Amino acid sequence: MNDELEGKHGVQSLEIGMSILRAMVDGQRSMMLKEIAAKAGMPASKAHRYLVSLIRAGLVDQDPMTSRYDLGTFALNIGLVALDRLDRVRLGLNAIAEMRDEINQTTALAVWAEQGPVIVRWERPRRPITVNVITGTALELLASATGRVFAAWMPKKTVAPLLARELKAPDLPPDLRTRADVEVLLAKVRADGYATTDGYHKVPGVEAVAAPVFNFKNEITMAVLIVGVQGMFDTSPDGKVVACLKRTAESLSLRLGCHGEPKQP
Repeated sequence: MNDELEGKHGVQSLEIGMSILRAMVDGQRSMMLKEIAAKAGMPASKAHRYLVSLIRAGLVDQDPMTSRYDLGTFALNIGLVALDRLDRVRLGLNAIAEMRDEINQTTALAVWAEQGPVIVRWERPRRPITVNVITGTALELLASATGRVFAAWMPKKTVAPLLARELKAPDLPPDLRTRADVEVLLAKVRADGYATTDGYHKVPGVEAVAAPVFNFKNEITMAVLIVGVQGMFDTSPDGKVVACLKRTAESLSLRLGCHGEPKQP
């Protein structure tokens, strides 16, 4: 009977130990005992007892010179194994399918390739008029919402040559013809947390919104996007489409281990 109850209710001491590990992860650096105890919400004496056991298990290390605690070798191995088993694209495919079901619009997933963003999968909505997205399509940085998202958060040395090439195009809108114009645009994308095409898209009559997905290094790893017919597609900041997009991107980022602020280019 006791075993059955324990199985239902869990092991409290293990949960307390996990709260200490979680406090150390959130701290993002080695920590003193009092810092760990404060973050875990327990007396230092209690935290110390658990830290002793966590050290024995290899989950925590203590620097003998500074007395600071940090994650141990076994904890790092657990993280590496978890990352190795985590299929970011699979998670992304599930996410865009759920977005499609929620808002009944075309949704897609893009990753960064050698020459820029590429669509790896799209989901068709259940409506008579739709926008089809071709898998494998390479997207420009300035003429697509997805490209703007990647340009906003990818390292500048990576996107600079691509932007320089696109700035030579003769059909750019008046407010997007210099590198200074581009920097203003990308700063807005970073501030908003998503990008739109604002009527400027390579395909006439098409509008799109895209948001970044970040990994455990807080670096952009994918983008999720929603595409619709111009005039039949609400891209306002407070609209249902943008809210769904941002919520999905944030959820995916958390699932991939993102913590804190995204890394700036």
